[in-house]
Amino acid sequence: MLVKATPVIGQQHGETVCCAAVDDYGNWLRLYPVSFRTLEDAQKFGRWDRIRFRWRSPRDDLRKESHRVAADSLEIVGRMKESERSSFLSRIEVNALETERREGRSFALLRPRRVISFSAERKTLDRLKTEEAAILSFHSQDDLFSAKPLIPRDPCPYTFYYKYETEDGERRSRCQDWETEATFFKWRQRYGEQDAIDRMIERFGREYPEKGVVFAMGTHSRWPDTWLLNGVIRLNKTRQAALL
Repeated sequence: MLVKATPVIGQQHGETVCCAAVDDYGNWLRLYPVSFRTLEDAQKFGRWDRIRFRWRSPRDDLRKESHRVAADSLEIVGRMKESERSSFLSRIEVNALETERREGRSFALLRPRRVISFSAERKTLDRLKTEEAAILSFHSQDDLFSAKPLIPRDPCPYTFYYKYETEDGERRSRCQDWETEATFFKWRQRYGEQDAIDRMIERFGREYPEKGVVFAMGTHSRWPDTWLLNGVIRLNKTRQAALL
């Protein structure tokens, strides 16, 4: 398991998380929708967990990586060792996205040539009000017996962006990685809002690129030529990857 995007509220499935994994053969698997908060504690997987599950092909999503998961079948069966991660993923790393799209792939593990910046942009008041209304409506539907929602009662006041360079050229992507937004809420409570932002810029914009970072990129279901930054993964460069 590599990716857990920020939870979203949808009309059809409620609160869901778009997840993605890579199998032993290097194939991407998009797992959606996953109602993460309704899973049993023993099923709540994290990054680098090995999982097993039943699935079927979705009728409303023709992307070959997409799978509809039977939630009751999800099972954690192990965890990848840290020493194995770079070598495992180096074989699927790419340095550009246009070729991936031309060859019909809707997921890619992108090693940017250069990270230019990581930034936090404050959302407009209108957008925050819209998000607050959606969250309030969602929480009002909960009963005393439902699991605790994953989405905070207050929307994140910032949108996070990466600006980076690939072999295709320069790109700017909104970061939808769940761990990134969770870091903001955790650090804001601990350090205060501005200090939290400053620390995130240092961590995600300087420290990660210096040590090695890859982006899990996925296309949008409605706009297949639009790539979304679904996951930020700290991953050292391997000698093999550097020669590609």
